[in-house]
Amino acid sequence: MNRAGKYRINLSGELQYKSFSPKPLPPDPPIEYDSEIIQILAKANRSLGILEGISSQVPDIDLFVSMYVRKEALLSSQIEGTQATLDDILDPEIETNTNRHVSDVINYIKASKYAKKRLNDLPISSRLLKEIHEVLINDVRGSEKSPGEFRHSQNWIGPQGSTLRDAKYVPPNIEDMMESISDLEKFINKEDDIDLLIKIGLVHYQFETIHPFLDGNGRIGRQLIALFLMERKVLSHETLYISYFLKRNRIEYYDRLMEVRTKGNYEQWIKFFLLAVYESSEDAIKTIQELEKLHDKSFKAIEGIGRASKTVRRVLEYLERNPIIDIKKTSGELGISFNAVSNAVKHLVILGILGQKDSSKRNRVFSYEEYLEILRKDT
Repeated sequence: MNRAGKYRINLSGELQYKSFSPKPLPPDPPIEYDSEIIQILAKANRSLGILEGISSQVPDIDLFVSMYVRKEALLSSQIEGTQATLDDILDPEIETNTNRHVSDVINYIKASKYAKKRLNDLPISSRLLKEIHEVLINDVRGSEKSPGEFRHSQNWIGPQGSTLRDAKYVPPNIEDMMESISDLEKFINKEDDIDLLIKIGLVHYQFETIHPFLDGNGRIGRQLIALFLMERKVLSHETLYISYFLKRNRIEYYDRLMEVRTKGNYEQWIKFFLLAVYESSEDAIKTIQELEKLHDKSFKAIEGIGRASKTVRRVLEYLERNPIIDIKKTSGELGISFNAVSNAVKHLVILGILGQKDSSKRNRVFSYEEYLEILRKDT
């Protein structure tokens, strides 16, 4: 038995298997703060503070957030094997061009918006997690796996084709799972003096270990991080997402979670998690700054257009929300005539702000390439 929990034998004979039963948080004995943890914790908190400061000064932070949530939705879903690109998610004809992979990402975006709104009425709790889960896997792969409900059967983690007997990891059985999720809810909402980044690092580990849903645990567990930091007023928007870091270090991520389960070594996990927060904060700061710079450059470029500048400006503002457009849909959404939008697009093409994507299609599609390049990074 270690400080993280123990393995429990279930059933007997041919059907016998072991599941992990986690101990409640916080760890006992407590986390040992060595110089490395102290150093990286200070760096992560500082970067998060800078990110929050920049977010409060950006004129249209909601615009950045809506784009960033789409990127996060894509990366988080890619960790689970979803095959879609940022251009798929931003396709103006997404309703007709959708497929299972794109639907996964769209549901993640919906779940993220739902979660933030719901946080006004509910604390982070089993009820909130179930509601987010229902939005996340409604009508997509996994939708046969009890949307909005904790599992009623044993699940396991391992390569395709693995069974309970040879799985890499078997989460708690139903009884232990229900008890563990109740303990976790108490820990999340308990006032204590644990640094908030260390606390959410422990919460993320514990949630992934409990694995309370039949599908979507990883995506919910990653959403939980931004939600917790917003609930605790560390962040005012979902500007921190660690999915890219986890995707890039995917094998190490899973190995470090297992290291806690097998040896009770929370410290090595905390260091890894804090590094993820630090690097992701730095990345978000850089992305906001690059998008701000591009915004200023593009709006400066359209200043000398003359009579058409009002329409061009509106189309450019629309492009910052929808960097891939077709003229018909843009005209409808902005309530501006087709010809006026077409004319504005021509101006933006001449200025090098817009480029035509695929000239073979009947509906011509244009993209704000420089903007997309900033967002595409890492996807």
